[in-house]
Amino acid sequence: MKRLVLFVVALVFAFSTTVMAADKAVTAPAAPAVEKAEPAKAEAKEVKKVKKVKKTKKVKKEKKEVKEEAPAAPADAPAK
Repeated sequence: MKRLVLFVVALVFAFSTTVMAADKAVTAPAAPAVEKAEPAKAEAKEVKKVKKVKKTKKVKKEKKEVKEEAPAAPADAPAK
């Protein structure tokens, strides 16, 4: 009787291990799909970064134009 119980326990253990291993093998191909999504995220970040740099350059250029348009004080004028 003890041998029968031991055999059944071993059989259940072997069956459950096989099922778990098969389940992991089925879910493994889904992992590359996640990796393919990551480059899209990285690409989106690059686009945002480029837009931010362009916007920063545009703002700096506008500030420079404003400074150039401002009238310069005459050199012989007294300082206030």
